[in-house]
Amino acid sequence: MAIEPDPHLSMVRPVTPHTPEGCEECLRLGSPWVHLRLCLTCGHVGCCDSSPLKHARAHAYAEEHPIVEPLEPGETWRWCFAHEAMA
Repeated sequence: MAIEPDPHLSMVRPVTPHTPEGCEECLRLGSPWVHLRLCLTCGHVGCCDSSPLKHARAHAYAEEHPIVEPLEPGETWRWCFAHEAMA
């Protein structure tokens, strides 16, 4: 059985992180984060699901931008929040 590519990959665009120094919302709130995720549709930087406020997931659902990648040196994977799977 062939594995089909995630249909949300068509939403991926060349992006520049809005706030490469940290999670956009956490910086505003003064909240800590664990890891950062970059929205590959618009460049939003949000915190991961291990962080207290999970802003990357919230952004994915609110904006319907499901594909993210880590904003961590040396990590190259992509995640689809819509499918809860690697993209």
